[in-house]
Amino acid sequence: MRDAPIYLDYQATTPLDPRVLDAMLPFYRERFGNPHSATHAYGWQAEEAVEAARRHVARLIGAKPAEIIFTSGATEANNLAIKGLAKPGGHIVTVATEHECVLAAAEAVERGGMRVTYLPVMADGLIDLDQVTAALTPETVLVSVMAVNNEFGVIQNIQEIAALAHTRGVAFHSDAAQAAGKIALDVRAQNIDLMSLSAHKLYGPMGLGALYVHAGMADRLKPLAHGGGQERGLRPGTLPTPLCVGFGEACRIALAEFEAEAARLLAMRDRLLEQLRASAPDMVVNGSLTRRIPGNLNIAFPGIEAESLIARLPELALATGSACSSAVNEPSHVLTALGLSPELAAGSLRIGFGRFTTEAELDRAGRLIAAAIKDLRPC
Repeated sequence: MRDAPIYLDYQATTPLDPRVLDAMLPFYRERFGNPHSATHAYGWQAEEAVEAARRHVARLIGAKPAEIIFTSGATEANNLAIKGLAKPGGHIVTVATEHECVLAAAEAVERGGMRVTYLPVMADGLIDLDQVTAALTPETVLVSVMAVNNEFGVIQNIQEIAALAHTRGVAFHSDAAQAAGKIALDVRAQNIDLMSLSAHKLYGPMGLGALYVHAGMADRLKPLAHGGGQERGLRPGTLPTPLCVGFGEACRIALAEFEAEAARLLAMRDRLLEQLRASAPDMVVNGSLTRRIPGNLNIAFPGIEAESLIARLPELALATGSACSSAVNEPSHVLTALGLSPELAAGSLRIGFGRFTTEAELDRAGRLIAAAIKDLRPC
C-alpha cells in the first residue's frame, strides 16, 4: 500500500487534534443527552459541557460567553452576519478577496435591494484604508473584512478598519476562520462587532462554527431560520454536544500553544522558502510575506501551470486555491484581485502546513517540488 501523501493543505482543513477527539468521545457514548433537556441529568451534563465549550471559544477571542452563537460553520456565521443586518436601501462594504461565501451572501443582499461596494486590494493583498473611508456612506450598515485570507494568508489590519467603520456608526464584521488560533484576537481591543469562526480550521471537528455577536448587536440581527429559540433566538436547533465540546477543546489548546506553534512554523516556512528559491530564483510569492500567518505560502513559478506541477507530486497533498472553489476551472478570484496575470494566477500553488507537519516532511516537500520544477523546465 502506498504511503499517505504529506498533508500540505491546512488552509482547507486541519487534522483533528487527538486531544480534541478524546474530549468529544464521551459525548457520543455515555453522555449523549440533549443539551436542551432541562429535566434530567443527561440533559444537564450535556448543557454543562456546551457552556464550558462556549467559555473556551469566547476566551480565545476575548469575548463574553453569552456573545458566542454556535453555528454549523463559518459559512453560516458569515451569512448570519451579512444577511442578518441587511435592509433594502442599505449599503455594505466588503473586499474583492473575501471567501466565496461572503461574496455570495453579498450578492444575495444586492438582489434584495442593497448596494454593495467591493474594495480592491493592493499588490501585497492589503486594503488601502483611505478607500475604506471613501466607501462609507450614510446608508452603510456593515463593513465586512476577513482577518486572514484563506488563499494567500495575508493578515489585514482589522482593528484600524473597524475604527474607521465606527467613526461613521457602522458595524464591523470579520471572517476570522483562518485567523483564530493562529494570530492573537481580542474583539474588545479590536472593536469587533461580529466575528465568524470555524472549528475545523483550528484542529477541531468539521460541522461546527460560531458567530461572535457583541452584546449591543444581538437585537439588530435577524435570524436566518426559526425554531425553538436556541442560541438567543439567532440560530435555532439542537446543538451537537460532541462538536461543541471539540470546538471548545480546540480553542483551549490553541490559546495555550499558538505562540510557540507560530514560532516553529515561521522557522519552517523560512527554510522552505530558501530551499525553493535556490531551485527557482524567479519564484513569486503572492501577497505580503511579512503580514502573513506562519503556516501559509502562496507561490507561483512563471511558465509552469500549478495543475501540471501538482500532477507530478502525488506524494504531496497540495492545492491551487480555496477548497470551496477547487471545481471551478478558472484562475482564483483572489489571485486575480491581487493583479496577477491569468497565467501567473493559474500557476499559483498554496502550501499550508501546521501543528502536525514535521521539519522532515517539509524538507522532503521542498525537494520534491524542486525536482518537479526541474522536470517541467528541462532546459
